Amino acid sequence: MNQARELIRCSEPERSGLTGRGIGVAVLDTGIFPHEDFGTRVTAFFDVLHRGREPYDDNGHGTHISAIIGGSGYASGGRYRGIAPGCSLISVKVLDSKGGGYASDVLMGLRWIRKHKEELGIRIVNISVGSYSRKYMSENSALVQGVNAAWDDGLVVVVAAGNNGPGRMTVTTPGISRKVITVGCSDDHKEVNVMGSRMVDYSGRGPTGACICKPEIIAPGAGIISCCNEPGKYSVKSGTSMSTPIVAGAIALLLEKYPGMSNRDVKLRLRERAVDMGLPQNQQGWGMLDVERLLEDAPGLP
Repeated sequence: MNQARELIRCSEPERSGLTGRGIGVAVLDTGIFPHEDFGTRVTAFFDVLHRGREPYDDNGHGTHISAIIGGSGYASGGRYRGIAPGCSLISVKVLDSKGGGYASDVLMGLRWIRKHKEELGIRIVNISVGSYSRKYMSENSALVQGVNAAWDDGLVVVVAAGNNGPGRMTVTTPGISRKVITVGCSDDHKEVNVMGSRMVDYSGRGPTGACICKPEIIAPGAGIISCCNEPGKYSVKSGTSMSTPIVAGAIALLLEKYPGMSNRDVKLRLRERAVDMGLPQNQQGWGMLDVERLLEDAPGLP
């Protein structure tokens, strides 16, 4: 948790002058609760499951993810501030009250995001969900094709590596896509409670079935405090689901500073500025996210 808090402190406006302002981040998850920490920055809500018009989250996972990205920390006096507290949040509900769902709903959510990305200013898509079903573990699967299409549209797609480690080839789909930025957990050596189960060394490891090294990068995911689906309250959750929005939030800060960067530019920048933790490549990828290094001035960037 100390690692995670340091990352969050590094992103605060008084340190970097950046908050993610003007950057839209779409979150495909269980929805979003209108927590005080979001203010008026939830600019759109699309409910694939029930077509509800007002934002809601009958599970809490999506709210937790969204606040790691862009919570202001208002209800905690700034203590539990997200990485990019000025960004806009676009919530797409594709998972039910139990946190489960169907690939078809995720694909519909992705199509909606692609259709509305210009009007809503969406630059980043956070997907802290995944499948470990053999049916979807091919690069030709519909889920992989769906995130690839979003990437090809210019969106920065950030996907969780999943919690099925530590064996080889345990990254979940669509994190196996060779185009997207797949995020693992940097502190999964700590035993945590993930959805009621005690887990350790759980972060999904590569390679993929197509021999692609995954994940690309790692970030803290153990014991992350963020908003829950109750007014003014917070909860603790763990897993690569929590690591992913830390990276998505950092990218929002980067795109605020360098709005002309393409998704490919972002991916290369993450690679250049990651910190080698000395772990196997199929566990850490390029290394650990370092927000301050990521945001350092880089002559020549658009």
